[in-house]
Amino acid sequence: MTAIPLVRPRRMSPLAWRETRWALVFISPWIIGFLAFTLLPMIATFAFTLTNINLQQKQPLRFVGLENYTRVLSDQQTWESLGVTLKFAALALPVAVILPFLVALLLSSRHLRFAGAFRVLFFLPYVVPFVAGVLIWQSMMNADSGWIAVALKLAGVSDPPNWLQDPRWIYPGLVLLGIWGIGGGVIVYLAGLRGIPSELYDAAKIDGAGAWATLRNVTLPMLSPVIFYTLVLAVVDVLQYFLVPLVLNQGTGEPGGTTLFLNLYIYKNFFLYQDMSYGATLAWILFGITLLVTLLVFLSARKWVYYAGER
Repeated sequence: MTAIPLVRPRRMSPLAWRETRWALVFISPWIIGFLAFTLLPMIATFAFTLTNINLQQKQPLRFVGLENYTRVLSDQQTWESLGVTLKFAALALPVAVILPFLVALLLSSRHLRFAGAFRVLFFLPYVVPFVAGVLIWQSMMNADSGWIAVALKLAGVSDPPNWLQDPRWIYPGLVLLGIWGIGGGVIVYLAGLRGIPSELYDAAKIDGAGAWATLRNVTLPMLSPVIFYTLVLAVVDVLQYFLVPLVLNQGTGEPGGTTLFLNLYIYKNFFLYQDMSYGATLAWILFGITLLVTLLVFLSARKWVYYAGER
């Protein structure tokens, strides 16, 4: 038998070691921030799920095992809040992915005049303070005096929808409100469209492909990594939907509990009921659901996401 020589790890040169040390120095603020504000709080909240910390009842601290997780199974409000979140996600997720793409296609058209000005206008709302934007939309969507109601009345609609107080219209109203912030997605799609080689469009034109065939066979495959990126972010955002219903209804869940999202219910358990252990348990369950859905999206990406560098 031929002996296999042992390969000793190469020692770093003084220059490489000095560069490594300086690299660690420069990234140390991020490492310290990650440890102090992300990793350690996550470990602490997981420890909370195994205890009985409740600041209102002031019970002696004790280990309860999986008692908080079994409590979730019998908590009807948790399942209702999860249902509210999933219902809204089914409506909001397609809009969050498709609408910025359509706007970006329009803004990238060569026949559109003043395209640069339109790009700025679409992005400007994205940098407006979020709470201020929500309050502005709350006034605009008022069923009596809001601009949308006035415009619908002028168009002949005698009874405009009560967007934010009617359970039948609350989810379309929240989706309409969310259109305010699509500017970031539009910019991402525009960058992806600019990265598609023009030679592919020229080849499609020579082959006689029309606008729809070019979109289906060139634009969508080449833009699929950007669509995948946008979809992942949209999934995470919609499952953590929180600030809008908190600002609109102060977290009451009105109308009729249709805005008591799971993230809002977690917030109420932490800061209203001060049940830290149960709130931490719900937070970890939401994290697990978000992780599971994101993993499913990643698994599905093998069938529809195309990378130009792959065979």
